[in-house]
Amino acid sequence: MAIEFTNLGKPAPNGNLLIVDGLNLAFRWKHQKKEFYKQEYVRTVESLAKSYNCGEIVVLGDGGSDYRKSIDPEYKANRKERYKDQTEEERVEFENFLGEFQKTMEALTAKGYLTIKYKGVEADDIAAVICLAREELKLDEIWLVSSDKDWDLLITENISRFSTVTRKETTIGNWDEHYDFDPEYYLTFKCLTGDKGDNVLGDSGIGPKRAAGIIEDYGDVFDIMTTLPIESRYKFMQNLNEFGAESLETNIELMDLSYDPDAQVLGHEREIIKLVENYVSKN
Repeated sequence: MAIEFTNLGKPAPNGNLLIVDGLNLAFRWKHQKKEFYKQEYVRTVESLAKSYNCGEIVVLGDGGSDYRKSIDPEYKANRKERYKDQTEEERVEFENFLGEFQKTMEALTAKGYLTIKYKGVEADDIAAVICLAREELKLDEIWLVSSDKDWDLLITENISRFSTVTRKETTIGNWDEHYDFDPEYYLTFKCLTGDKGDNVLGDSGIGPKRAAGIIEDYGDVFDIMTTLPIESRYKFMQNLNEFGAESLETNIELMDLSYDPDAQVLGHEREIIKLVENYVSKN
């Protein structure tokens, strides 16, 4: 679907929800080196809501993950390394970028959209709470807006994702255009391959093709854990034996957005659901 980011105005309420990975989308303008992007951001969100027939909009802020860092202190530690050598000019530019994002969130709130952010809680986890409560919230369809493939863990028949970076959609209907395994094995795929962006280690010898083959041969991550050690002459399988069930279990805790929602959102689960419920019913 071609998305035109034009000013289409506020969408009409209809029971379909657009969930925006707020800071993830904002980086669109940082990469374009635009200092002021608030108005264009709001227009983009409204345009996406219109294009995907979503009558309600929720924009999520990201407060980090105290939960995951308690499991693995090295979680996303590589990002600090990335910024340690930035110049003073780059530091100021980044602070200004974050300041403009805060103004953008305030502008979205002023327009009547719901914005949610908690310190120590990632946007991914807030999105997961909402998606898992879709039926309880009486939502028909949910469109996720994020370039983060982690959000594909949330995709179902009623939940899809659009990336403003690739300008591609990921849905149940076109899943096999993106992956060589069924949606229910996406967590297994991530546990095997890891996530370099989040500094989550997988088996160093397993890439996408080998992961798909292991899934075909042995099933999901829980089946694999109970099967280990696996006899094999292949080095990557021997590495998987060394990687072990304990490491796979840790990866489940780090990457499964539905593993323990209340723990991941630091006890805010019911509050998040209530916020969305009130917002949708008000509209």
